[in-house]
Amino acid sequence: MPRLSIALVSVLLAAGCSSSSSPSTSTTAGTTTTRFTAALSPSQETPPITNGESVGSGTAAIDFVITRDAANVITAAVVNFQVNITGFPSTTVVNIAHIHTGAAGVSGGILISTTAAAGEIVLTNGAGSFTRNAISMTAAQAQSILDNPAGFYFNVHTTLNPGGVMRGQLVKVS
Repeated sequence: MPRLSIALVSVLLAAGCSSSSSPSTSTTAGTTTTRFTAALSPSQETPPITNGESVGSGTAAIDFVITRDAANVITAAVVNFQVNITGFPSTTVVNIAHIHTGAAGVSGGILISTTAAAGEIVLTNGAGSFTRNAISMTAAQAQSILDNPAGFYFNVHTTLNPGGVMRGQLVKVS
């Protein structure tokens, strides 16, 4: 028992005597916001929209709120969407909207949904906007988009154009 006590005291003394002035190689952990935008156009859909809804347009501001650990690894991420739609016929019904994988001109699968439900987004006189906040995404999804925003697009779907009425590639702003 005395040997264990001496060993414990020795370890505590060694820890207390260690230098606190050695440089740190880790980064500061914390939360940051990165903004992406997308200029939405029916002509950017694959194939381009040519029916009565081809006259509309829109914009999307997409903010990633990212938490990183001291090693700069993403540990949590959520996304906030602010979408503005204008110039559509008054009969347009918006169904869903999301981020897809895919470069310009390439259709891809849904990656992150805004969680909008069919008929939930109402356009008045062909215009409207919607916001969705704190939508969960994985660290891998966030990192993938941060690494190559042009490999992803945002699009909006309508009843007349269920495959998508307008889309735009993501562009990193900040």
